[in-house]
Amino acid sequence: QVQLVESGGGPVQPGGSLRLSCAASGYRFDDYAVGWFRQAPGKEREGISCISRSEGTTFYRTSVKGRFTISIDSAKNTLDLQLKDLNDDDTAVYSCAVKERRTCPPFIGGPQKYTYWGQGTQVTVSS
Repeated sequence: QVQLVESGGGPVQPGGSLRLSCAASGYRFDDYAVGWFRQAPGKEREGISCISRSEGTTFYRTSVKGRFTISIDSAKNTLDLQLKDLNDDDTAVYSCAVKERRTCPPFIGGPQKYTYWGQGTQVTVSS
């Protein structure tokens, strides 16, 4: 079955960087679009980024554009998210997700567009 396992979260100071990774298994990695979401305490889950597997097109939430970068390593079946210039608003549980189409929803889309989810990794931005 499809399994997604995130890693790389942890505490970080404002202005710092982290690299999150999502190891995928149980399906043909090149077949489906993949995305990153996050959920802060007391808030709804929000989409951060999506990468299409047809053209490799990437989409980013406005608040993270220019600071976060999504990438894929097809040889390792991993989806990465590089986080830079972090601030307090970035504190959340970050999860990767698979959409059962090669293209992103359009844009990132809501959580209901994605079928498979990882368990999440906590990112805490604090001085």
